Amino acid sequence: MADETPAALIPTSRAAQIASYSPLLSDPVIEVAQARHRINLVNTFASISPLPQTTTSGVRFLEVGCGQGNCTTVLAAAAGPSGSVTALDPAPPTYGAPFTLAGAQAVVSASEVGPRITWHNATTLDALLLADTDTDTAAGPATTTRCWDVAVLAHSAWYFSSPHTLRDTLAALRGRVGAVWLAEYALSARRRPAAWPHVLAALARGSLEAHRESGENIQTPLSPPQIRDAAAAAGWGVAGEAVLVPDEGLLDGRWETGAVVGDGFLADVDAAGIRNERVKAVLRSARDATIAAMQAVGGVKKVETMDVWVVVLKERSGQ
Repeated sequence: MADETPAALIPTSRAAQIASYSPLLSDPVIEVAQARHRINLVNTFASISPLPQTTTSGVRFLEVGCGQGNCTTVLAAAAGPSGSVTALDPAPPTYGAPFTLAGAQAVVSASEVGPRITWHNATTLDALLLADTDTDTAAGPATTTRCWDVAVLAHSAWYFSSPHTLRDTLAALRGRVGAVWLAEYALSARRRPAAWPHVLAALARGSLEAHRESGENIQTPLSPPQIRDAAAAAGWGVAGEAVLVPDEGLLDGRWETGAVVGDGFLADVDAAGIRNERVKAVLRSARDATIAAMQAVGGVKKVETMDVWVVVLKERSGQ
């Protein structure tokens, strides 16, 4: 379990309340665990890089890849009554199940923290950048005005189609945010061996998605070193980092492993139009390795979620 800092920005005891801002499944325990995980992320970020102490305007967050708003609600709570969250996601409003993006976001908007949130269905960050800014995504903006205190990418980096897309997004944020908070799976299971099937499943899924276009949650499973490289190329340096072990109630590892070990994964491999038989053999072997790891821990219901890497990025001077 991730430890909560003594001076937590948001007490984890608020997880049930914050979960209630979003659509609830038949088992609300699942959504409470999701909220608690994101509270732990935000508290860890804030312990590494404290939020600006403002008394009137609140904290201004930009969330990149907000999805249905699982982290958006936590950020809105952290922003305070006078703060704001600009929530960006390129997926179509009809994306998602059992709740679509549009449906879930509408529920959040009607909640206590809804007035603090502005949703943007945008394909790139360019839709939110200042019109009077001269931007070069390779080198960063030449001149700009800071619009947000913090940009947040909470479990959204793996949705990017390539490392270059992440690099260009980070480059576009330079000069516009005071810091970047990024959390993504660490591809490790240092203290929880039952999470290794999740690691293997993520790599199997990413290997398949590299050969087709789809809406899968995992597109490019970047490792922490690759994310560091993308950040450095975009002019950002690491101000601090940590590795969290998720609560056992976070079921993403079980879900993503189940999707790989199921027969549907093999059907997707066959339907992907991959002509290279060696690639297809590797994909099947990746699934077999995931199955073996899953069986070793006692089945898919015993699979746990892998470590999460948390990093705070600050602009490097002279870039």
